[in-house]
Amino acid sequence: MLDHLTEGPDSAPPLLLGPSLGTSRALWDEVAPELSAGHRVIRWDLPGHGGSAADLIGAGATVGDLAGLVLALADSLGVRRFAYAGVSLGGAVGLHLAVHHPERVSSLAVVCSSAHFNGEKPWRERAALVREQGLAELARSADARWFTPGFTVPRLVRDHREADPGAYAACCDALAAFDLRDRLGEISAPTLLIAGREDPATPPAHLREIADAVPGAALVEIPGASHLAPAERPEAVLTALRGHFDGGAKRGMAVRRAVLGDAHVDRAQARQTPFTARFQDFISRYAWGEIWTDETLSRRERSMITMTALVAHGHYDELAMHVRAARRNGLTPEEIGAVLLQTAVYCGVPAANSAFAAAQRVLAEEDGTAG
Repeated sequence: MLDHLTEGPDSAPPLLLGPSLGTSRALWDEVAPELSAGHRVIRWDLPGHGGSAADLIGAGATVGDLAGLVLALADSLGVRRFAYAGVSLGGAVGLHLAVHHPERVSSLAVVCSSAHFNGEKPWRERAALVREQGLAELARSADARWFTPGFTVPRLVRDHREADPGAYAACCDALAAFDLRDRLGEISAPTLLIAGREDPATPPAHLREIADAVPGAALVEIPGASHLAPAERPEAVLTALRGHFDGGAKRGMAVRRAVLGDAHVDRAQARQTPFTARFQDFISRYAWGEIWTDETLSRRERSMITMTALVAHGHYDELAMHVRAARRNGLTPEEIGAVLLQTAVYCGVPAANSAFAAAQRVLAEEDGTAG
């Protein structure tokens, strides 16, 4: 089984992150923790890299073999369908999965990668060199191949040097045999391509080739990034991935409308100005797109918690809005009253008195009995 690290709530949508050749899951250290706020992030190591056993693959391995190991890992974790992002070889694995196992991939991001890797010969030669001499000499040139001049990540260079030569060579075999150019049009998952503008290994033209062939794909080029963009420009990569996997605030907006109602959200949007736009995006993206979408608690339970918190802080206008939301989420007037009665004990009678008044006005409006 591939060694892996899981971050984020188990109930969140799963997101698998794949590494590049010669690196470990540490490649995602500056990005994964932020992504785990809204996803169950699963980072995995290539065979013979990081914590994964070298004997998971052997000479003549293919990208399909690596994809099979990723699916076995997902199965072992109870993950049927997942979003996926991968760098270089990890990106090739994502392309293979999207073509051959479309039912498993909900969304795809391919980072500093290619549908082919400049032909078979250089990879066969590298595999032979590593099998004969090991990785020490190749690791010495890692900075030049991976980063812009003057930048390095010592941990990743060390991972390169310490990888198992046989497994590394087998991964080179996989890259040598990889070419999906004639199958790209079959990819149906929403797809994002991220290119490092200074990447000599898989220049932007390689990502553009994929973007042109995959229906509806989008391409982002990151200035000042070479081959390992998540390590060199993590903020830019994170922004692109969040926008792709979260749909910006789209998911949160759908939940916000379901809970608060179209009329309320439309009024809020109509009042939006350039000054308040970022705050509205914040509400939709984080409160509604990450907290309210977490299935650990039901919407009924979240309504009860929210009403209690609003009473505790005296936010009675907000409380009225969330009494309406609670009714949409299935709470009865009796249950809402029970929640407010609970607040009389823990938040104080005056607070509960004001809360009952606010809730009664909403419920009366709902019944059409308001004067």
